[in-house]
Amino acid sequence: MKHTFRWFGPNDPVTLAEIRQTDATGIVTALHHIPNGAVWPIEEIRKRQAMIREAGLTWSVVESVPIHEHIKWNGPLRDEAVANYAQTLRNLGNCGLKTVCYNFMPVIDWARTDQRHPLPTGGYAMRFDFAAHAAFDLFVLRRADAESDYTEEDRARATAWWENADDAAKAALTETVLIGLPGSSESYDLDTLRAGLALYDGIDADTLRRNLTAFLRDVVPAAEEAGIRLAIHPDDPPRPLFGLPRVVSTEADVENLLEAKPSWANGLTLCVGSFGSVATNDVVAMTQRFARHIYFAHLRNVTLESDGKSFFEDSHIDGGVEMVAVIQALVTEEQRRRRDGEEASEIPMRPDHGHFLLDDLRRPTYPGYALVGRMKGLAQLRGVELAVTRLLSQQAERPCPQEHE
Repeated sequence: MKHTFRWFGPNDPVTLAEIRQTDATGIVTALHHIPNGAVWPIEEIRKRQAMIREAGLTWSVVESVPIHEHIKWNGPLRDEAVANYAQTLRNLGNCGLKTVCYNFMPVIDWARTDQRHPLPTGGYAMRFDFAAHAAFDLFVLRRADAESDYTEEDRARATAWWENADDAAKAALTETVLIGLPGSSESYDLDTLRAGLALYDGIDADTLRRNLTAFLRDVVPAAEEAGIRLAIHPDDPPRPLFGLPRVVSTEADVENLLEAKPSWANGLTLCVGSFGSVATNDVVAMTQRFARHIYFAHLRNVTLESDGKSFFEDSHIDGGVEMVAVIQALVTEEQRRRRDGEEASEIPMRPDHGHFLLDDLRRPTYPGYALVGRMKGLAQLRGVELAVTRLLSQQAERPCPQEHE
């Protein structure tokens, strides 16, 4: 696999020179300074490519070209935003970039309730506490009709969390929920979050799915023209949040997505941690089933907690998903692509959401994107990949047993 590292551009406290020391050879980045919905100019793309190339690395994956909210809820700027997205894909293809990761999560991207969940070893992880999330929704955001989205037990746990939390914990929860995306200028306060949610009044999962299908039918031809592989990122976590539907959460969702616009350009980002955040997803089986459509992999892991809705970011090779089996399925797919003579045989992967460890605790960083924690994860994943690759090679060289007459 192609070993990559997420970098949020010149303002990222983790530098390209530091990433070079992690054994990553590829960079995953985006032009975060360009507003959502605007065309990425070729000169800006090439400027970023040159910066990465001068550091001895390559720009391997674009993550992400954000989807304008008007595309998701079919607003008045929808057609203009789609046309601009298609032109950005053409510009990226013109510059030699081949893989674009994106997501279709309304308003809120990946969501956590705790940036610094303590680990037994002394480091910290990110965590999603469903009771804390519900408490924010019910008692901070005070969303209309929020109570109907939670069971009686959910509401009781949320109330208990709220009553036992001090002011500092409540403030930290609010800050974490509203923090926005790493590397992005976009963030929320309570009023702007409420306004964003209001745009989706009356939009259910079926409507959002239709809007995603319409987007794919419009932009996949441009991606084909540009030689771009689109790789959608699943919902994180894969469940409705704040009354918003989620439509890339399950095996059935992925099947619907691929059937909506069949094309080599319409593919998947395998995020092990996202799909693994609900117990009903068999992530190993999904990797095997959709292997031909996986163009990018986020290899992180989570451990589900007793309520089945909360989780914390575990180390990359621990957690609820058998990472060795996932990597074996990806390596097997790469071998198939090489046998079949496919040009894009290598699957870029990156360690995602590393723990805060050692010097990470004394330097500024984006939530989930600590340097040492991700470097540890990359080393673990590369070791598993090497072992799997050699084992598969040995099995292929072993002669088949002869049947005795």
